[in-house]
Amino acid sequence: MATKQLLHLVIGGELADLNSTTFKDLTKIEFVGAYASNAEAVKAWRTKAQATVDNALMRYFVIHAHKLIDPTTAGE
Repeated sequence: MATKQLLHLVIGGELADLNSTTFKDLTKIEFVGAYASNAEAVKAWRTKAQATVDNALMRYFVIHAHKLIDPTTAGE
């Protein structure tokens, strides 16, 4: 039996300000990639976040897309 696919997306971009998660320019959002596990996504997120540490407004996020596609996976 195949394991259930859990899709994770990593995106990032410059925020409008430090007190929100609103991106400064949506046309400049970077799609880092799609990953089959949270561990893979976190590894990609960490690499991008560390590479942009000098820009306080640059943020990357892991989106648990599998929870959006199938809300019954909320606990996974």
